[in-house]
Amino acid sequence: MRPDWDSYFMKIAYAVSERSTCDRAFVGAVLVLEKRILTTGFNGSPAGQEHCDEAGHLMVDGHCVRTIHAETNAIIQAALHGVSTRGSTCYVTHLPCINCTKVLINAGITRIVYGDAYRTDKNALSFLKAAHIELVHIEFNSAGVGHLQP
Repeated sequence: MRPDWDSYFMKIAYAVSERSTCDRAFVGAVLVLEKRILTTGFNGSPAGQEHCDEAGHLMVDGHCVRTIHAETNAIIQAALHGVSTRGSTCYVTHLPCINCTKVLINAGITRIVYGDAYRTDKNALSFLKAAHIELVHIEFNSAGVGHLQP
């Protein structure tokens, strides 16, 4: 069966997550505008730096600070290549953290479609609501088929 667009791009986000180099969370993000992929991003260290899977985690207050999150990496890739993200959708395997939420808001993202509600942050949800960003949850079953959640 042919997937709908949201399921299609979420499957790509999950494929991108396989490139993650921090095993605390394999996260992938895909920025899409008008059914076209703009950029992708995954959890990983800054360019030229050691990765968690090579050097271990650098933990501060329960967070690995060696890693740039997938959503932020996707925005960085857009900036590096001169691609506007205004009005785009972010497909991401996990609900964005508070810092990524702020980056996505300022990057002009208008819609976020996510899979796992890992570490739900009520402040992040409040920021998204105040910014009028549509938030859609798609849960995937073991066969990788998406189901929209209310």
